[in-house]
Amino acid sequence: MRLGQDSGDLASEGGKRRSRRRSAAPGPGPDGTDGSSDVQGPSGTRGPADTQDPPGARGPADTQDPPGARGPADTQDPHHAEAVPEGHRPPDGRGRPAAQDRQDAPGRRPEQAEQDGQDARHAQGAPDTRPEQTREAETRPSVPAPPGRMRFAKPLTPLSLVGWTALSIILPGSAHLRAGRRRTGFILLGIFGALLLTALIGGFVLSGDAGLVAQDGTLLAGTILAIVGAFCWFLLVLWSYVSLRPNRLSGRGQIVSGIVVGVLCVAVTAPFALTASTVLTVKDAANAIFQSSTDNPAVAPVKHEDPWNGRTRVNFLLVGGDGAGNREGVRTDSMNVASVDTKTGNTVLFSLPRNLQHVRFPPNTPLGKQFPNGYMRELPNGGLLNEIWQYGEEHPDIVPGKTGERGPRALMDAIGFTLNLKIDYYALINMFGFAHLVDAIGGLKIRVDNDVKWGGHYGTAGTIKAGYRTLSGEEALWYGRSRVESDDFSRMNRQRCVIGAFAQQATPQVVLTNFTKIAGVAKQMAKTDIPRELLPHLVELGLKVKDAKITSLQFVPPDFWPGAADWQKIRTATARALRPPARRPQAARVTPSPGTSGTTPTLTPKPTRTVAALPSQTPTQNGSKAGAQALSDLCGF
Repeated sequence: MRLGQDSGDLASEGGKRRSRRRSAAPGPGPDGTDGSSDVQGPSGTRGPADTQDPPGARGPADTQDPPGARGPADTQDPHHAEAVPEGHRPPDGRGRPAAQDRQDAPGRRPEQAEQDGQDARHAQGAPDTRPEQTREAETRPSVPAPPGRMRFAKPLTPLSLVGWTALSIILPGSAHLRAGRRRTGFILLGIFGALLLTALIGGFVLSGDAGLVAQDGTLLAGTILAIVGAFCWFLLVLWSYVSLRPNRLSGRGQIVSGIVVGVLCVAVTAPFALTASTVLTVKDAANAIFQSSTDNPAVAPVKHEDPWNGRTRVNFLLVGGDGAGNREGVRTDSMNVASVDTKTGNTVLFSLPRNLQHVRFPPNTPLGKQFPNGYMRELPNGGLLNEIWQYGEEHPDIVPGKTGERGPRALMDAIGFTLNLKIDYYALINMFGFAHLVDAIGGLKIRVDNDVKWGGHYGTAGTIKAGYRTLSGEEALWYGRSRVESDDFSRMNRQRCVIGAFAQQATPQVVLTNFTKIAGVAKQMAKTDIPRELLPHLVELGLKVKDAKITSLQFVPPDFWPGAADWQKIRTATARALRPPARRPQAARVTPSPGTSGTTPTLTPKPTRTVAALPSQTPTQNGSKAGAQALSDLCGF
């Protein structure tokens, strides 16, 4: 009887071992005994494990035990197991506490308790009813994370996520590095560095060739680059935000960070949009003010290899026009000729009075044939210089050309013949528009020698006090125009100081900073025949003028009388002002005489060179000989 029972026990043990191997969850039962012990079913039948082996058969696991040895399961037999205190049951085969303890552990989730119950049933030999994917996941070896990605050191908060996204605006790739995408982050940093290097090289090239900025091709390329840059930076911010995986945040965190990053995406495009708008404004203003040489046959075509056609000086007529609403046409109240040295930028500014009478024209021109003795010579009190522009516009039968071109051409012929200069180009500036232009650059700093009243005939609008003042546009306009308690010649003195102050203070930095305002005003107030193709070379020449010497010569009493001008004296004074300054004679060389030290040195005079005297001038009522003076000394710049 005992032998049969032992044989049954051995068979039961073999079945239990096979069941444990199939379930991969060996372990004791809740009571500390084997999970598939010899618990008999009803009517003395054996458990499910015993029905799997024929009577007396030994399981494969039994054959692996040496004779007389007991397997691990045998040590848990209730006949041989030692008493184990409650709550200190040994762990199962996977190092976890017993299933019953795991199910009763406080704080465990229901799904974990259900899983532990499954493990307990597997240990007792029950069939595994879990899904096949779950069973494969338990047996599948764990795969480490790819080496290219690293996990967050700590979870990102909404604030830190927005901060890393904002940092990627000025340092592209930083957000990707934080997200563990090292390769992408370093690629973005490399591209950003290449762009910075290209921008530095481009800035160096443009600084050496400032005229390149004024070309149509450069302006168009700048607009396209600004638009592309806005689109790329928009995508960069969005990509940086997504790479930081905002789905790890709570719902509220995702909403808040998404709104902030959306604002960043829009804000980052603002500088690019401003740049594109400014460049387009420059392009439109340049094309509106300066016409192509093909549209104006009166000007010579521009050769980029020699834009000044071999000339060493180029002469510009600067006209201040008074086109008020209560007047017909344009009255040229301010007329100045700027003669610029194309090599050095040295400039001589000639100021002609508005009431210069009976000027003459070149004999071979229609106006020269019309007025051989001078403009309106038959009128003793008429024929003023500021009337010629309007006369040319109103008499197309005498002055040929298109409307808007006859007046400037007539005035250029008259002034050019008076000064014995060829006037190359002109520029008309509306005086009331000039006030807006001064406001656009932030005002003019001028030394006011005497109080100047302005407004009407009696100066009731205000007074510009003496001293160094920063004048607004309206004050600068009236400072150059006011006749209250003064005459035309005093007004001319103030006008040339206004022109000189504007030329000095309208630096490239100031112009670029306020170019949108300046361009908007210039489109409405400026008129010129300077061809569009000459603008890049004109920009380079203007930069030379700012660092060069500017002198001024005015044809005013007592040296020049506008009512009875001596034309030959005006021409001689003009030629003298344009003549390069003579070099100062060097000091005589001192050569010590031979002998001992202490002897008195003798002076060896340097050979002198005979210089031809200037042509003598017959004294007239114009007074003594006049010369050009430095504008900085006259106006206190």
